[in-house]
Amino acid sequence: MKKVLAIVLAMMLVLSAAAMAESVKIGVFEPASGDSGAGGKQEMLGMQYANKETPTVEIGGTTYDVELVYADNGSDTTKAPSAANTLVDAGVSVVLGSYGSGVSIAGSDIFKNANIPAIGVTCTNPQVTAGNSHYFRVCFLDPFQGTVLANYAAKELGATVAYTLGELGNDYDQGLCTYFKQAFEGLGGTVMHEDFPTGTADFNSYLTNATGIGAQVFFCPVSIAYSTQIVQQAASQNVTFPILGGDTLDSNVVSNAAKGTNVNVVVTTFYQEGANPAFDEGFKAWLAEDGEALTNNGGNDIIAGVTAMGYDAYYVALEALKAAGTTDSAAVMAALPAVTYDGVSGHIEFDETGDAVRTTAYVKTVNNETGDWEFVTEQTVD
Repeated sequence: MKKVLAIVLAMMLVLSAAAMAESVKIGVFEPASGDSGAGGKQEMLGMQYANKETPTVEIGGTTYDVELVYADNGSDTTKAPSAANTLVDAGVSVVLGSYGSGVSIAGSDIFKNANIPAIGVTCTNPQVTAGNSHYFRVCFLDPFQGTVLANYAAKELGATVAYTLGELGNDYDQGLCTYFKQAFEGLGGTVMHEDFPTGTADFNSYLTNATGIGAQVFFCPVSIAYSTQIVQQAASQNVTFPILGGDTLDSNVVSNAAKGTNVNVVVTTFYQEGANPAFDEGFKAWLAEDGEALTNNGGNDIIAGVTAMGYDAYYVALEALKAAGTTDSAAVMAALPAVTYDGVSGHIEFDETGDAVRTTAYVKTVNNETGDWEFVTEQTVD
């Protein structure tokens, strides 16, 4: 009987200690639904894998369990403020996200007013951080990405005529199309730009217009939902120009759409498999063990650049918490400008605007036989 009581007492002590364990909350402000849901899920996978790998952090001499708190912004700027408020109400110390510049901008003031810092993962529009002391970013920006793509189109593909297409009112699409146009015209090329309304499913007329002007590249930095339709309809039209896209097209959902077609899809992105073998092997092994994670990755173990960025953003948040020495969000915000971290996507440090100093993008293309992404080159801007 004494042994039983002793065991029971020991179990109660363990349970009591577990109940008293300190925890820190990191907000995950991402689209799990809507047009960008597929990309948002892949970005979250990087955070989830990092959290599984490193579930605790030492802050001010105390070990904290790290809890990820999710809020689906629905890929919708009208829903983003409500999702942001959900994280504020949950008492998060720092926020990660979002996939999509428009929703990041839409939720920004909610975090600002609550004195909670946000770390943009792959939201590349300059407006996310411009004039904001609370928003930081670990990825490159659209002026850089647009110039890289224009340089590649003109210098590597030999294009002199380009067609650009973006969703009407989408900050990411419109910004990147603008920066591409400026750079491409600066190299002596000509550009025709068109917009399509939200909810469009038939892109045949836009593809026909591009063919009509003799476009040698078709640049469409749109969401995964739209880009897959564009690729499939381009295949039906037997277009000869390559489809160019920014980081949003770096998804196995897009590469699967191009598989078995003659459509040449080329993208710029943040990470290429093989750059960090340990990360690649660990992440793929985790996917193999977790059916839901594999489904959220599109059903295979191809690593998207946004996943690597989500992984790095999680560790940047941990570094900020450690530097702050407290879970107080205002202190974390004050600590972030000086944080540096060597991640799987490269060295991360922030400039005076809160943007990561990035000078290189990966260019890759789809292997139409296998549906795999293949590395083309590392591209910089002089």
